[in-house]
Amino acid sequence: MRGFSLCAAVLLFSATGARLSAQVQYGRGQNVAPTFEGWEHNPDGTYSMVFGYLNRNYEEEVDIPLGSENSVTVGSETFGDKGQPTHFYPRRQRFLFRVVVPADWDKKQKVVWTLTSRGRTDQAKGWLQPEWELSPDVIVENMGGGVPDPNNKPPALTVSQTQTIALPNAATLIATATDDGLPKPYRRAASNPDRDAQPRRPIGVQIKWIQYRGPGKVTFTPDSSPVVHGEPVTLTSKATFSAPGTYVLRVTANDGQLFTSHDVTVTVKP
Repeated sequence: MRGFSLCAAVLLFSATGARLSAQVQYGRGQNVAPTFEGWEHNPDGTYSMVFGYLNRNYEEEVDIPLGSENSVTVGSETFGDKGQPTHFYPRRQRFLFRVVVPADWDKKQKVVWTLTSRGRTDQAKGWLQPEWELSPDVIVENMGGGVPDPNNKPPALTVSQTQTIALPNAATLIATATDDGLPKPYRRAASNPDRDAQPRRPIGVQIKWIQYRGPGKVTFTPDSSPVVHGEPVTLTSKATFSAPGTYVLRVTANDGQLFTSHDVTVTVKP
């Protein structure tokens, strides 16, 4: 059996003591599987194929470099780099990158993301299946944002640009988000104190940093801002790096339903 760290094993029993089901969670040692989230019809007539992933580990962050073990095939051509991540956080991560195909794209032709990890190869295959078309409402629902607000717009995000540092120095990252104040925070009615009986609503905007690519480990201090409603929020973070190389860091401003992301490249010299 492949080595692993066992996070939890839960056994459920009936009143008679018979086992009903079992659930095993693995902290480490499992593979990463790509996922096709759906496709978007862009204003210029092109299409975007949207991908995410499932890291089957509950604790371990996995790195898969660009190349034969992490590639994207568009039609009949395979690319080492189509914007996919190389650093994979635990569990399900949605709507991470888009591959644009032309307006005359054959509806049966596929875009395939291939990942190989832990000795296993998995593929996510996307094509223009009508039922898989994405909309903002579909994204909100899949991200757990509750009932979509039709007037809501994604937060506006500004961020510090590409920079170069030398070890052991840290990179200073400054990101600012402004928002339209939607969706409004949910207020529990005094006549109905049971909060679980009401839909949960987001309460504002939060900024968060993640490592998207890089040859070593990145530590953000802090990695996220408080959640702020109705006014701009700025997050100043220090990023430290375990090894030299080129890193791509991603910052996201999320209002609880819609989000905006930007990538920042940091070159780390020895």
